[in-house]
Amino acid sequence: MLALRHISKSFDGRSVLRDVSFDFPASAVTALRGPSGCGKTTLVNIILGLLAPDAGEVLLPADARVAAVFQEDRLIEHFSAARNVRLTAPAQVTDAQIYAALAELRLEDAGEKRVSQFSGGMRRRVAVARAALYQPQVLLLDEPFKGLDEDTRAQTAAFLRRVCAQATVVLVTHDAAEAALMGATAELRLAPEKGET
Repeated sequence: MLALRHISKSFDGRSVLRDVSFDFPASAVTALRGPSGCGKTTLVNIILGLLAPDAGEVLLPADARVAAVFQEDRLIEHFSAARNVRLTAPAQVTDAQIYAALAELRLEDAGEKRVSQFSGGMRRRVAVARAALYQPQVLLLDEPFKGLDEDTRAQTAAFLRRVCAQATVVLVTHDAAEAALMGATAELRLAPEKGET
């Protein structure tokens, strides 16, 4: 479903990614790990087609359903939580399923509230629900548990594992415990270029 072939990317003459190749196992979670500045988010943006690599290619079926949870939640501020999720959910996803997902993410009383009123952790969970209920074949999670306490992180991971069990999932994280929480069975580790920190 998803593979990288010799991906390289530089910014202003500074190499961020160099000759990255990887086959992501289908219907499994791969942890994308490495120190800050090693190119994890850049690689996610390349996979999504938001950024062009300088060299190499992303192998992904043209009709693949791809969703992402970005580091920024990218919600529509004046929409309710439920309406933010409905915006991208396929027609076969019912309103009842949306409210059930929000309840599973501990947002049972927040479905009709504008997300502009939400805390950072609440917004994060709406973004997770939106991506998961899109029913993606490929799901990219860029630090999806940011701002969540330990219990809520565990609940959110359980939700993602259940709803996206058949998806090819790429989890960007600094934390081995988060990779374990998501049941990651593979790892792509990026290292900074020599001379970089």
